[in-house]
Amino acid sequence: MSAALAPKSRTFMNTGLPLFSDLPHKVASLDADLVRFGHKEVELALHEMPGLVALQEEYAGQKPLAGARIMGSLHMTIQTAVLIDTLIALGAEVQWVSCNIFSTQDHAAAHTADNGVRVFAWKGETLEEYWWCTLQALTMWKDGGAPNLILDDGGDATMLVHIGRELELAGELPDPTKAGSEEEAVVLQCLLDVRETRGNEFWTQFAPNLRGVSEETTTGVHRLQQRADAGTLLFPAINVNDSVTKSKFDNVYGCRHSLVDAIMRATDFLISGKRTLVCGFGDVGKGSVQSLRGQQAKVSVTEIDPICALQASMQGLDVITIEDALPTFDMYVTATGNKGIITAKHMVGMKHNAIVCNIGHFDNEIDMAGLEEMRGLGEVEKIDIKPQVAEWRFKNTTHGPGGRGHSVIILAEGRLVNLGCATGHPSLVMSASFTNQVLAQIELHQNADSYENKVTVLPKVLDEKVAHLHLQKFGAKLTVLSEEQASYIDVDVAGPYKPTNYRY
Repeated sequence: MSAALAPKSRTFMNTGLPLFSDLPHKVASLDADLVRFGHKEVELALHEMPGLVALQEEYAGQKPLAGARIMGSLHMTIQTAVLIDTLIALGAEVQWVSCNIFSTQDHAAAHTADNGVRVFAWKGETLEEYWWCTLQALTMWKDGGAPNLILDDGGDATMLVHIGRELELAGELPDPTKAGSEEEAVVLQCLLDVRETRGNEFWTQFAPNLRGVSEETTTGVHRLQQRADAGTLLFPAINVNDSVTKSKFDNVYGCRHSLVDAIMRATDFLISGKRTLVCGFGDVGKGSVQSLRGQQAKVSVTEIDPICALQASMQGLDVITIEDALPTFDMYVTATGNKGIITAKHMVGMKHNAIVCNIGHFDNEIDMAGLEEMRGLGEVEKIDIKPQVAEWRFKNTTHGPGGRGHSVIILAEGRLVNLGCATGHPSLVMSASFTNQVLAQIELHQNADSYENKVTVLPKVLDEKVAHLHLQKFGAKLTVLSEEQASYIDVDVAGPYKPTNYRY
């Protein structure tokens, strides 16, 4: 790891790292070749990210983010490196972590660290290292201050502040022994260590510095909305995920590109003709189905929502349950944003060498905890094939080769397969998402005081602006309404052209 020496202090769990560190960065390496690779990839990505380039040009010399101190928790990829560079070009001070233990591209982190940004991210972090990284980027600023904005993906950074403060106000010590999962135990241990070293008011004093958060993904937005409904959200939140130019570009078109890319990089198995189940037919599920159908897989879906199920049926897809699929299906993809979608019990009943992966969110759509419990009982064996690809061999089943135990192939340990086993969404897709993020950060920095502590989306006019910034890349030419036509449908000639509730 590339890191400067830091003063000795209490170390965090098994990381050997100081709980609070003044490290300028912590990345896999700052080897000259890796740094050069990162700089070149960013240069290439810029050509494919016209939205971010356009914002840099539009605000050249204006510094609309001057005074913004942005803590970012979002996959540390080449595309994210361009986002970070854009935020800095617009005047922000930035500190960064990846929001996933497997999603960092080490050359992207090297590029960012080489540019002087405090980034804490490397591919293959442990859970303990992940939460240590989050704590560093959130709390340890160069001048001893604090961030005033969060750019979040999944809500982990936002959650840490809220839970820490709530436990302090309740006079309750974080108790890792009461955690419901391995990761929750790490979070509570982190908060306990902070309490024991920094006292009972650390988060209570920290939280008021934060003026807002922009959130990238479905699960994070859900978390924020729950807090807003309960009246416990501490600052305004902009829901970037539901901007049309994010939800369609990232969730549909991005998954359409990156799902099969990940599966093929991970396994080299033929996808064509294979029976494949996509769990969930929301935007991510729709993109995943398109991805698999493009390889001529035989695709079915599961759904809880009758409208999504009807959409799937109208596209010629069978809507079934996971139990229907178990005896004969070759591949399973979770895309729901929920938990416990594929259980250990389900995997016991799958055919030999079925591939199981997740492109939804978080690490609990696939029941890895259940598999680990079975491993502890000696009922299943984990065989690492290569990084982020593992065979789980069941010892007590009889439908494997020769009547012995069968196996399933699990990708990225149930975490995001497109980032764990491939490079995520392509640059042009992420340009649309990240243009929304920059606009959201500008809006919060300049106008947070005019917002309530609720969850809002960017106005339609900005959503259309993001689309405009990318049309030239495709050589598209828009038709222009006449004044009479605009009046007839009650819109301005310059837009917006659809009502807020229009479903694209």
